[in-house]
Amino acid sequence: MDSGAPADAAAPPIQRLKRRPEFLRAAQKGKRAARPGLVLQAVPNGTAVLRVGFTVTKKVGNSVIRNRAKRRLREAARLSLPALGIAGYDLVLIGRDGTIARPFGQLVADLAGALRQTGTLPAPAPEGQGPR
Repeated sequence: MDSGAPADAAAPPIQRLKRRPEFLRAAQKGKRAARPGLVLQAVPNGTAVLRVGFTVTKKVGNSVIRNRAKRRLREAARLSLPALGIAGYDLVLIGRDGTIARPFGQLVADLAGALRQTGTLPAPAPEGQGPR
């Protein structure tokens, strides 16, 4: 039976950004990467904790559409971020018009690409270029 425990209990927990000053700090001081499905703002937070916030502007649509976009972003982050082992950053994921229509696999790939672009996630080593 499922005990309700997460599959990867060793992964550090992901905390949420909830207050406006936290979002503003990421917008003002963080690095930014835009992809068709999302915009990512990343700023080091000086701790060993990963904190993530989600937002979607009213330009995207009504509350039903905005909440659907946030749910998709939360799920992409939930599936991707623990496996990547990122810590010490505040990340803000901003939904775009394409967040709803984009296939989920591409949305997850957009998140990984944005993490690489902001320097949060190291770029993968080319084949045959491992450490010597």
